[in-house]
Amino acid sequence: MSPEILLSLVLFAFTTSVTPGPNNMMLLASGVNFGLRRTIPHMIGIEVGFGSLLIACGFGLGALLEAAPILYTLLKIAGGLYLLYIAWSIGMSRSLGEGGEASVPMRFWSAAAFQWVNPKAWVMAVSSMAAYADPAHPVLSVFIVAIAFLLLALPCQGGWTVFGALLLRDWLSEPVRLKWFNLTMAGLLVLSLWPMLR
Repeated sequence: MSPEILLSLVLFAFTTSVTPGPNNMMLLASGVNFGLRRTIPHMIGIEVGFGSLLIACGFGLGALLEAAPILYTLLKIAGGLYLLYIAWSIGMSRSLGEGGEASVPMRFWSAAAFQWVNPKAWVMAVSSMAAYADPAHPVLSVFIVAIAFLLLALPCQGGWTVFGALLLRDWLSEPVRLKWFNLTMAGLLVLSLWPMLR
C-alpha cells in the first residue's frame, strides 16, 4: 500500500470513526449514565465486533450481500429495530447508573454483536474494503485496513465516552437535565437511522 493510499485510509478511518453515529451516541450516553469504567466493555465490544465485520467484508461478505440484497435488507431491518429499542431504553432512563442491577451499560458481547446490524458500521466496512483492499495483496491489505480502523476508532470513541463521563456527568446529575439529555440522545439515535432508510 503506497504512502498516499495509506494516508487516505487513515483520514477515512479517522473521519468515519469520530463523527456522530449510533456507536458514538450510545457511548456518549453510556459515559453520562454509567461513567467511564463501566462503559469500557461497551467500547471494547465495538472494536471486536467492527474488526470482525471489516475482516468478513474484506474476505467476501460484502460481495455476498450485493449478490443477495434480501440479506442486506433483513440486516437493515434488524439493525433498525434494535436501534429503536436502544433509543427507547436511553430515552426512558431517568437516573445515573451507580452500579445497581436495575440499569446496566451495554455489555461486551452485545456491543460486538450490534456491529453486525449497525447500518453505519456496514457502510464503513463495505466502502473501506472496496476502496482500500488491494486485489494483488488481498490478505495483507484487508488486515491493514482493519488495523488502521481499530487503532483510530478506539481513541475516537473513547473521546465520546470521556466527554460524557467526565464533562457532562456531573452537570447532568440534575434529574431534569438528565431526562432531556437522554431524550435528546434517543432522538439522535433514531435520526441516525435516516441514511439506511434512503
